[in-house]
Amino acid sequence: MISGLACRPDVKEENAATLKYFDIKGYFTADTARLNKLSRMVTKTVTHNGVTENKKVKIDNWGHELDMFTGADINRPAWKNSYTIATGDNLVLYKAKEDELKVREIIIKKDKEKVKWIVIYTRTKNILYQTTEKLSYFPDSLYLIEKDQRVKLMGRNRYKIQGVIEQ
Repeated sequence: MISGLACRPDVKEENAATLKYFDIKGYFTADTARLNKLSRMVTKTVTHNGVTENKKVKIDNWGHELDMFTGADINRPAWKNSYTIATGDNLVLYKAKEDELKVREIIIKKDKEKVKWIVIYTRTKNILYQTTEKLSYFPDSLYLIEKDQRVKLMGRNRYKIQGVIEQ
């Protein structure tokens, strides 16, 4: 075996024309670069099990701030037939066919080609814990991360992170 030629499908470059599903990763990569340039203030509210903290912040790294959204990319070659696609009324819905897939649903509302909002539902489940997430993104106005985590022997945790982007 020749060194350095291991099979690494995640390294494969894909262009948007070959992607079967909406390019979540590409969209958020481009939008985080745009938000970094705009340098807007954000009113950020974090709630953990009912305890809320609120502050105005400047996000220095939007890529890091929105990495959960970028991580919901479903365009891996192994998943090319793993989601159903339904469309109508400027909406696109991707729904997981298999129970073990982490990204359960993605709903995208567009006006012509411009994204109006994206909502992503994820679930991770094993014998020790179950986590569900709802990720909502409204370009130029709001992002919302809602997480419900149940860990055996430790109980339940609920998190909510809301960022209101100032105009």
